[in-house]
Formats: sequence, structure tokens, C-alpha cells
Amino acid sequence: MHRYLILLLLLLQSYYVLATGEKNQLDLAGEWSVQLDPEDTGMKNGWTNRSFTTAIKLPGTTDDAGLGIANSLTPALAKPQLSHLTRKHRYVGAAWYSKDVFVPQGWAGKEMILKLERIIWESNVWVDGIEVPQKQRSLVGSHEFDLSSFLKAGKKHRLTIRIDNSKKLAISVDNMAHAYTDHTQIMWNGILGSMYIEAMDRVHIKQVSTFPVLTAKRVDLQVVLSNKTQRNTNSTLRIRAKFKSDSKYLPTMEKEVLLAPGDSTIQLSYDLGANIRSWSEFSPNLYDAEVVCQSGEGVNVMSTSFGMRELSREGTVMKINGQPLFLRGTLECSIFPLTGHPPMDKPGWKKVFLTAKQWGLNHLRFHSWCPPEAAFAVADEMGFYLQVELPIWENNAGKDDAVLGFLYEEADKMIRQYGNHPSFCFWSMGNELSGDFDALNALVKNLKEKDKRHLYTATSFTFQQGHGIVGEPFDDFLITQWTAKGWVRGQGVFNSEPPVFNKNYSASLDGVSIPVVTHEIGQYAVYPNLEEIKKYTGVLKPLNFMAVAEDLRRKGLLHKAKAYTMSSGKLAAILYKEELERALKTPGISGYQLLDLHDFPGQGTALVGLLDAFWDSKNILSAAEFRQFCAPVVPLLQFSKAVYTNDEVFVGMLDISNYGAATLNNQLVEWSMKDDTKIIAKGHFQTVVRQGYNGNVGRFEVPLQAIQQAKKLTVHINLKSTSFENHWNIWVYPKENQIDFADVSYTRELDEALRLLQAGKKVLLNPDWKKITGIEGKFVPVFWSPVHFPKQAGTMGLLCNPKHPVFADFPTAGHTDWQWWDLQIKSTTMLMDQIKGGETLVEMIDNFANNRKLASLFEGAVGNGKLMVASFDLATDLDQRPVANQMLQSILTYMKSSKFAPKVIENPEVLQQILHYKELQEKAAPGAIY
Repeated sequence: MHRYLILLLLLLQSYYVLATGEKNQLDLAGEWSVQLDPEDTGMKNGWTNRSFTTAIKLPGTTDDAGLGIANSLTPALAKPQLSHLTRKHRYVGAAWYSKDVFVPQGWAGKEMILKLERIIWESNVWVDGIEVPQKQRSLVGSHEFDLSSFLKAGKKHRLTIRIDNSKKLAISVDNMAHAYTDHTQIMWNGILGSMYIEAMDRVHIKQVSTFPVLTAKRVDLQVVLSNKTQRNTNSTLRIRAKFKSDSKYLPTMEKEVLLAPGDSTIQLSYDLGANIRSWSEFSPNLYDAEVVCQSGEGVNVMSTSFGMRELSREGTVMKINGQPLFLRGTLECSIFPLTGHPPMDKPGWKKVFLTAKQWGLNHLRFHSWCPPEAAFAVADEMGFYLQVELPIWENNAGKDDAVLGFLYEEADKMIRQYGNHPSFCFWSMGNELSGDFDALNALVKNLKEKDKRHLYTATSFTFQQGHGIVGEPFDDFLITQWTAKGWVRGQGVFNSEPPVFNKNYSASLDGVSIPVVTHEIGQYAVYPNLEEIKKYTGVLKPLNFMAVAEDLRRKGLLHKAKAYTMSSGKLAAILYKEELERALKTPGISGYQLLDLHDFPGQGTALVGLLDAFWDSKNILSAAEFRQFCAPVVPLLQFSKAVYTNDEVFVGMLDISNYGAATLNNQLVEWSMKDDTKIIAKGHFQTVVRQGYNGNVGRFEVPLQAIQQAKKLTVHINLKSTSFENHWNIWVYPKENQIDFADVSYTRELDEALRLLQAGKKVLLNPDWKKITGIEGKFVPVFWSPVHFPKQAGTMGLLCNPKHPVFADFPTAGHTDWQWWDLQIKSTTMLMDQIKGGETLVEMIDNFANNRKLASLFEGAVGNGKLMVASFDLATDLDQRPVANQMLQSILTYMKSSKFAPKVIENPEVLQQILHYKELQEKAAPGAIY
């Protein structure tokens, strides 16, 4: 009896030690000494057992410590400054870290493993000057070293770690893969996250992997046990599980095993009972599984959390737990501008996921990198679906055996370290890969055979011909921006096709048999928010933002910076709305991945977000407004165009995208059309809104004859007694709109205009937009970045004062909206830097790399005459172009009034340069730098 009591006490003591973590881990966080080794001479010069003179705090980086080459750049509109944020101190190369450690007396006979949670590229370890075998290379997970043969219990040892963050393998085009880059996360040197030596019995649990089987209400476990005793050893395994939020465990399962020396893998199935709780965005229920291994060497415990969820596809529909799934996602490219590296703790990730959830998202794609453990843990708790990627963005993927071997190793590490997380849902082999697709497909096949918990794809889009249009042989889903039949994102059509709202991408999906996720939709550039400059208090300096501010100040435009941000941002928001809604209207599309909800500070300062790089709102749009078209349930409206005349009938066809938790039975749907002051028409109907895409659930018509003057109207849809609503703007103009020039002289030739002005006339000069010099007129703004993609027309929408009398008969906001499409497409933007005096009425916002004064509507007094210059087409096919006709009407009404009293143009001679004719207006299209 006494012997059993002793065994029980030992068992309880073992549980206590492992639970408290007081005795089995030696925390290495704190002060270390460091020496940079830029010439890589440390090993030759005997640094393997030295203490260095410079102190550094770990976990941390050399950037944190202010070590490395100090930045010497100053703000300038040049590629080095505009390429990305600037490191205050940059170091790439070997660095040596040293610390004396005391090994606890009670660790005699234990296995002792050094675990360093995250390092960039390569690490070597020495104990008292003796090298520990097998240097480590990884960008996705921990670096681990077995120190058992080097450490003695009760003794002090010198631990030396050499970390080399220089590039080891060709994983990236121009170092743009986000696992190793200076464009977002920086190429930091140091150690991040947890860092400790762990002591374990010679028989211990090495790995626990969980495989939920939802239909059978069980979880299958794969337990890897390590036996370092050099003899067969009897062990007892005990497994139990519980809901994470509960204190009571489900019944314990027990299994006797005989362990041979080395590693043994044990397969087990654990019944979770009848009342299982599934995991999804709507119910992120988590379980804790505890595995106990008891042997003559002691008692070892390992716990892991998991979620009961099952990902599948049915034809072109993606499913979770048997229900239709639509991914509402954005990219996360390791953008953390204060530290230059991702947070390694849960609080650091909570802001990311909370903000994403507030803005209606349920999905993040980790572009060409894998986040740390803390990100998965928060995503588990909040019900986010994550796509992770191997650390590669290469045009020769699969062709280099060393790189391919590295990817297999990284993939195995990702399975071991993160595979149990239910939020780890989707896995791509990398970003926009080109190369040997046989090798990539073999990698996908290998991973699917090892781990069926995730859905896989060979690449997140590819430019390689013959690939990326229907899916690879082992793909579970296809990420693409086009197929063999056409585009599946708006960047390809919004500038080339007049705005319509009854189109989707179904024709493009013809022949595609797996779910499609649209690739990097958006990329609509927003003018820099210069108010952000003060936020950069960490290791990175915003020389790009500072350069823009200085350029605006020098040109007398700094006071307009906020308006530039807001107006360009409003245009981006309008385009993002239609991007998302077209995807939702398309059966066969199972999600989108935005680029991006928040700013991307690299690749030429690609500020494409409605949020900044800190995940803070720019106040362009509220989260509630964004959720109107980005939510589990979204009312959708199909209608034929943005602009109507009052002899037409507005016809609306209602769709509802319901990827919520349940069918909406007997749902009352209300619609209305109103102007700024009153409701013009309204109605309602009742319907069943099933899960998935619901097309043509209702139809309504509104005759527009009662609209006697130009108006902007809003069509509003809401699902009664829910938070789900949406709205759209349309514009209605009088059909019978006779143009009366009266005392206004109209001409298309500058010479004639100047003669008329000398005679004291009021002149509307409307030069042929196809012939004059200037910038090609576009509706969409700069794509991604004017620095990264320099060969494109570089404007970012318009800026105007909607209360100016020139717009009295042309209702507009102060920014571009859909009714401007025709005018902007049929225009050339005038370069106005040399003009002194006059006033710009429609300003085009230039890209931040140039910051020129631009206009498409300008007025000024010349001599005794009054001039209005419009560089959009007000001359052709006005009977077929109601917007141009209405704009002309509004301009003429203003010019014929006493309000037309323009400021003097002090140097009218420069009009000859501004409106100079050339033979052919040059067209520009984005051209990738890679």
C-alpha cells in the first residue's frame, strides 16, 4: 500500500511540474551579449565561446537594439525611398549571441531540447565552444537543437547562437516573398517569440496530431512517442478531452503500448459523445485534448486544442461542416510597421482579427509566409479561416532541388507545429508560382496524403501559360484573376466596360469544375494619408510619406493632402463594393481575397487600403458601411446601368447572398428609392433565403417620369429585423434637355478661342481630347503603385467642390462616382503646373510620385473675355451620352449666369503648351516590374 501511495504522489508531482512549467523549462529570455559579423569571420576567429561587449534584449532584433548600418537616406521622391519603409538600422549577415545558463540540478538524465520559436533563415549553436550538430534552416517555425549530450545538470554553461539572416535559397522574385523581404516584414536578425530549454524524460510524448471526424463524432489522434532508453519500454497512454470552456473532462481512454527504442507512432480514436460542438466562424468551439504517457521513466503530459470541423467541396461549392462557405478575405503580408516583424503573442494578433471581423471578413490569406502560433490561436478563438503558404514567390518554382527540398521540410514543420489548429483551413504552395508544375503538383499530392485536414491548391494564381485557368490535378480550389473564358475580377473590366450592375462572372467560369477564389481583387491606390507620419515611432521610418509631404509643401498643395486621400479613397471604396458584389453574384465563386483592406507599405508604396498599415481606419468609409456588402448575408441588386433619363423605368432584380449560419425563413425584404429629401417609391415582399446564393428572389419597377431635374437617387434594400442592408446610387437626368449656347461661344480650337476672348466673349473651349497632350483619361485610379508599375496613366480620381454653381444641374459628390465614367474615359487630363491664376473646377488627383496640378475642367479670365476649358468630350453623340449632355447643360447654365466671374489667368500664353495637339494620344497600361 505504501508503494502505491508513493507512486501516486510521484504521479501528482509530475502533473504539477508539467502544469506549472516551473521545473521543465529554462526560460532564456532576457539580456544576452551580441556581436555582428558582417565579414563572416566569427568561426575562424574563435567566437564560439565568447561573451561579447554589446548587450541586447532577446527575444528581439538587431533593429530593436539599433545595431547595423544607420540609414543615411533623406526624404525624396526616388525609388529607394518610395520602394518601402526605411529601416533606421539595417543589418543582413551573421550575428553571434551569447549567454551563460545554469542547468537545474534536477535535470540529470533528462533530454534537453533548445527551442527558438522564430528565426530568419539559419542558426548554429555551440555549448562551451562545442558545436551542436545539424544547423537549422526555417522561415516558418521553430529552430530546435538537442543539447542533451552537451549540458550537465547543476552546471553553468555558455550558450552561443550564430544567426545568419542572409539569403540562402532562391525563394523569391526580387526578395518580395513576405517570409523574407524588406517590403513589409524586414529581414531582421534576432530571435522572436518563446526561447527556452525544455527538459523531458527519456520516454516522452513528441507530437500529438488531431484529426476530427465530424460525422462519426470522434477525433482520431496520432501520437508520436520517443524512447531514448535503448530498450523496449512498457508505457500507458491516457487520453481525455473537454470543451475548452468547460472544467469537466469527457471519459478517459487508456491504452497499453510497448515502445521500441526510437520514435513510435500510435494511432488512436477518441469518442466525443453525442453532443459534439462543431467549429466555424459562427460557433468557434474548441476542445482541449490531453495525452498522458506513463512509464518507468516518469509521467509526461502533452495538451493540444482542436476544433471539430470538416472542409469539403461539392462541385464548385466550398463547404464547411456540410454548409456552403464563402470566403470574405484580405491578404496579410506580415505588415507590422512598428517592429518590422509579426507579433508573437495573442494580444498583438487580436487587433488584426478583431478589426477584420468588424469589417465583415472571415478569412485571411498569408501571402508567401506562415504566421506564428499566436495568430493561429487567436484565429481559432474568433472563427477565422486562414490560408497559409509556403515561403516562396518564384518564377522557377520546382526547378531547384535544394529549394524544393527546403519546401518539403518547411511543409512538414507547418503540419507538426500548426496542423491541429481548426483555423488552418487552406494551403497554397506559394504566390503566383511559375516553373515546374509537375514538381508543384507532386508536392500537393504528398501533403494531401499526409494531412487531409486542409484544402489545397498548387499556387495562388500563376501567370504561366497553360496553368491557372481550370485548376491543377490535385487542387481542391482554384485561386485566379481570370480563366480561359475571361476575367473574374473588376480590374480587368471596370475601365473598359461602361458600368453595369447586372453582370457576374458566370461566363468566365464555364469549364471550371472546382470552387474559385478570386485573386487579389482591388489594388485601387489611395493617396497617402500624411497624418500617419507621426505613427511611425518604431524601427521603420516613413521616408516615402515624408517625401510626398515635402513635395506638396514645395508646390503649395499640402493643404489639399487630406482631400486627396479622402476623394481617392471614396473612389476605391466604390470600386471595392462592386468587386465584392460581382463575386457574390456568381455561382461557382467561393470567395475573394482582397488586396487589400489595409495598406501595403512596400512594392513602391502600394497604399490600396481603406485602413492604414496599422489596421486603423482612414475614415473613408465606416466598418458598418463596408459590412453592407461584406457580411455573411448581403442583399444584392441587379440593374442595367448607373445613369437613366426620366423617360425610362428603373428595373431592379434582387439577389441575396446568404452564407450565414441558417436559412432565413419567411424573411420580409423592404426596398425603397429616395432622393435627398423624400421617398420616391417603396415596397416589400416575403421570401425564403436559403443558405448559399439566392438569385432572382424579387423584382420591382420604378417609372422615372416624375423626376423633372437632374438628381442622384439612392436605392435601399434591407432585410427586416436583421442588420443586413445595402444601397446603390443612380443618377436620373431629364430626357428633353435642349442645349442653348446663347451668348456662350463654343469652339474646339485654341486659336479661335483666343480670338473670341480678345473680343470679350464668353468661350467654352472643348478641344479634341484624342489629340491634345496630357494624361490619358481613366475611370479607375492608379493600379497598385505608380512606382512599382510606372507604365500606367497615373491619376487617382477627381476632386471638386460639389456646391460650386457649375454643378448646379449636375449633381455630384466631391469625388469620382459611377456617373463620371463616360466623361473620364473620353478625356485627356490637362497638366496645369505652369498656369498662374484661374481656377480648377474638376481637378484630377495626380499620383504621389509626381504631384502635378491636373485638371479636366478649368476657368479663367483672359483680357476682357471669360474662358471655360473642358478636356472631356462634350461634342460627340450627345443624344446617346446623357452624362455628357447634362454636364454641358450645367456648364452652360453657369456660364450664362452672373456667377460666372472667373479669376484672371496671368499667363494665358501657356495655354498653347497645355493644349498642344499631337498626332496620337499615347495609351498606357500597367507593366509589372517582374
